[in-house]
Amino acid sequence: LHNMSFWLLIPSLMLMISSSMKGILNGVGWTMYPPLTSIQYYMSSSIEMMIFSLHIAGVSSIASSINFISTIMLMKNKNYLINNMTLFTLSILITTMLLILALPVLAGAITMLIMDRNFNTSFFDPSGGGDPV
Repeated sequence: LHNMSFWLLIPSLMLMISSSMKGILNGVGWTMYPPLTSIQYYMSSSIEMMIFSLHIAGVSSIASSINFISTIMLMKNKNYLINNMTLFTLSILITTMLLILALPVLAGAITMLIMDRNFNTSFFDPSGGGDPV
């Protein structure tokens, strides 16, 4: 699982770097703000490459989080309770659980963004009843 998450991260980074070299990302920013990434404002396909790269990086992070949780839970002593864990181990456990909960929501949001760009949906388009924020 750890190896898979590592080998998914490399193509994700390469795809993100190539998407930034493919087109000029004028004003899109790191937030991927929906009005600035709409097809009317920015017609290059580098946005799709960046969204696909973020999906791959999200899968890599989820796999790594599952690896951390399984390592912490399976490698501890059976009599060792969660309240007896060190602060570092407990913080890693809580962080990985939060990542597993948050990353699918973020993946859904950027999936809606790419659907707005390519399939003419109106999740973020105010003229179709969507909310840009």
